[in-house]
Amino acid sequence: MNKLKLFISSVQSEFTSERQMLFTYISYDALLGRFFEPFIFEMLPAKDISASSAYLGQVQRCDVYLGIFGRNYGSENSDGLSPAELEFDCASELHKIRLIFISNHAENLRHPKEKQLIMKAENVVVRKQFSDEFELKTAVYSALVNLLEEKELIRTGPFDASICKDALLSDIDPERIRWFVLAAQSKRGFPLSPDEEPRKILTHLNLLKHGKLTNAAVLLFGRQPQRFFITSELRCALFYGYDVEKPIPSYQVYKGDVFQLVDQAVDFVMSRIDLAVGDRSQTVDVTTQYEIPRSAITEAIVNAVAHRDYASNGSIQVMIFRNRLEVWNPGQLPYSLTIEQLKKAHGSFPANPLLAEPMYLAGYIERMGTGIPDMIKTCREAGLKEPEFIQNETFNSIIWRKKQVTDQVAPQATEQATEQATEQATEQATEQVKRLLLIMLNEMSRQEIMEKLDLKHRPTFIYSYIQPAIEESWIEMTIPDNPNDPNQKYHLTEKGRELQKQLKNKKK
Repeated sequence: MNKLKLFISSVQSEFTSERQMLFTYISYDALLGRFFEPFIFEMLPAKDISASSAYLGQVQRCDVYLGIFGRNYGSENSDGLSPAELEFDCASELHKIRLIFISNHAENLRHPKEKQLIMKAENVVVRKQFSDEFELKTAVYSALVNLLEEKELIRTGPFDASICKDALLSDIDPERIRWFVLAAQSKRGFPLSPDEEPRKILTHLNLLKHGKLTNAAVLLFGRQPQRFFITSELRCALFYGYDVEKPIPSYQVYKGDVFQLVDQAVDFVMSRIDLAVGDRSQTVDVTTQYEIPRSAITEAIVNAVAHRDYASNGSIQVMIFRNRLEVWNPGQLPYSLTIEQLKKAHGSFPANPLLAEPMYLAGYIERMGTGIPDMIKTCREAGLKEPEFIQNETFNSIIWRKKQVTDQVAPQATEQATEQATEQATEQATEQVKRLLLIMLNEMSRQEIMEKLDLKHRPTFIYSYIQPAIEESWIEMTIPDNPNDPNQKYHLTEKGRELQKQLKNKKK
């Protein structure tokens, strides 16, 4: 990044030490030195060129003009103008950013023309008064930091509230906004209609800043959020053993808006943990129960998506191991919140408040800080060990699975993982189809099947369940000539019924 050129101007015989102080301070300050390249007239080498012309040349090349006005006016040219006023006029004509700092002297001590120059600057620039070097340094620092914030070069407020550079309203997907409004109406009584203009809905949600899209707007409703925030993707992996090691039988990188990321990641986990399917002995309807409750999985993933540090180069990772589910979030707990406090009902401290509010409205998160305690309670009620939370370089949530092997055989199981990889990978590739077949009864719509399997993300469901089941002739459509017919349903083929029977017998 090119530094902003900063021209520091004053009467040469006045503020000599102040000019040098500002030059040194800005040059070597950890923050200002990254963004500004200061210039003072003492830096100009001796050349065959008039000092006035040289200084005006520096003003023309600068990005920011910083003037220090005091008592003296300085030497005058044939038109009765001092170098300081010529420099200010040049900066004004070229519409440079102008910051003026005025010494706190009594007006009767100022040169008449200096008073006129101050009056000229009064209505067109940022003006601050100072009494000594310390006040000048403080005022300059504050003004330059505000400038950097205004130019979006630094951020002191929430990431999600900052303007997303280069993003236009056309980068927002109206269908995703419409989906959100319908969900928010159902969950929280959202007041606006799904037929309202996207700009009105974005304004209502405080997702526009000075008429421009915020980062939150793009992450929530963007057509391609990863075009602007490449690390906002979410990575999911399944491992056979207890550690991150090859082979990796299933690995997915998900992209999309934050709602899609959550749905895809949760469905990835749901499709790869144990599912108990009832046998209809007590009821015609089939019952299903996952080893980890969906609400606990959703809470861990939603927390990561809503509270992560989107300025980080890391991505959220969701990893399924033989004995646990881990969600790694590139973010930090608020300094006021400890791990132990997190496990109890606590105040809500969203890292991305503009992102969190629509996720709350759509029913993805709760506002009152009860999500983690609810997760712990749900896991306990399901007979699972209490989840763990660890803050290191990332914030890690660990949900324990039902214990499948004893500690004594665990190392042996890990050693055998590589040898069994090919066979297990084959079984895993068809696990989703087996689950689909087990819950099939007569003719069922896509939505009925998804609800029975407790899945949310339609594209993943079709890709992982419906398509392979149809391709292998386990199921077939009731309206095969029109796959997208709204009345479309699915039923088992003769081949599918036979496999369903074998799967049920295997469970007994």
